[in-house]
Amino acid sequence: MRTARRYLAREIYRSSAVVLLALIGLFTFFALIEELDSIGDSFTLLNLFYMQALALPTRLYDLLPIGLLIGAILALAGLAQRNELVILRVSGVSGLKLLAMLWVVTIPMVLGAFLLSEVITPAAEIKASEASLTLLGKAGGGRLNSGYWFKEADDQGGTRVINISQLRSGGSVADVTLYEFHEGQELATFSTAQEGHFTDGTLVLDNVSETTIDASSISALANATQPDAPLTHLKTLPQRVLKTSLTPERLIARILTPERMSILVLLDYIDYLENNHLQTERQIVALWRKMAYPFTLLVMITIAAPIGFMQTRRGGVGSKVFIGILLGVGFFMLNQLALNVGMLSKWAPWVTALVPNLAALAIALGALILMENQHNVRRFNQTRWPWSKSAA
Repeated sequence: MRTARRYLAREIYRSSAVVLLALIGLFTFFALIEELDSIGDSFTLLNLFYMQALALPTRLYDLLPIGLLIGAILALAGLAQRNELVILRVSGVSGLKLLAMLWVVTIPMVLGAFLLSEVITPAAEIKASEASLTLLGKAGGGRLNSGYWFKEADDQGGTRVINISQLRSGGSVADVTLYEFHEGQELATFSTAQEGHFTDGTLVLDNVSETTIDASSISALANATQPDAPLTHLKTLPQRVLKTSLTPERLIARILTPERMSILVLLDYIDYLENNHLQTERQIVALWRKMAYPFTLLVMITIAAPIGFMQTRRGGVGSKVFIGILLGVGFFMLNQLALNVGMLSKWAPWVTALVPNLAALAIALGALILMENQHNVRRFNQTRWPWSKSAA
């Protein structure tokens, strides 16, 4: 069994590596073509290659499940074409035992996927975001036209809303607007700063223009009376130190897709959102999906098993690969549909993350068990419905 398992592992790893290289190369080529318009004096072709190199771990993260599915189908179809699976079956290895061997073979890939998901991809995404900020002056993610918005409580029991127009590499920011509200949600101060940076749990703002709203302005406006003093006071500060729960890591987390964060960073960001009474549904769903990501590889190898085990008289490798591609794309679309429908319908996060995997696993196991017992099923049908017997 150990020899057979090693042989299966070698064939599956080799086929999956070839498929992944082809898919990553194809998607990288399309991305290079799409980004050629951004090349200019400040963004050279070498910079474009650097950005695409940083995107490789993310592409591998996205393509690993479908690459494993197609690679496993290729490997198993090749074994079936050379009658090597028949030899295993004749030697007493059932389809379920073969599936168990495939699961064992997939364990190193599951561990590698966890390392990719938790260490390599988040680090590459952060580097890519910082490089985009440095080279292009912008980053994707959750940026609105007005910039990035953050909300948190202050030390006086009020609320603070921070608007950052530009994120820079190294955790520095530019064009910062600060709104500070009293406990009753009345605006207390309005401040703007040209630049800022984070240090030791504080946000240090430079060249601050601070407009303070007088406490009597609320009653004056409510009673429509003539104020005795100016309602606002404007002062300029060379620097202001603001104690905040924001950190450079949370700034980067704001512009990253939740699935691209590591579990620890995602937990920290969810904690920050909950403490500031902000929505966390998207991040919690992403957390469940991240935990389910390694399990997805086991689902892919389970889907590949019944397709690869099918015996065909004339090869049939191409048709099996085509079926595998259709199933892989269909599974990806089902995952995205479950995510969108789950968010709109407010399903439980574990339902959104796990139900597509569990449904695909159940269907694949059912197909494999049906293949294993097709003779018993045929005999049962002929016993129950004698008129269905063939003339032979």
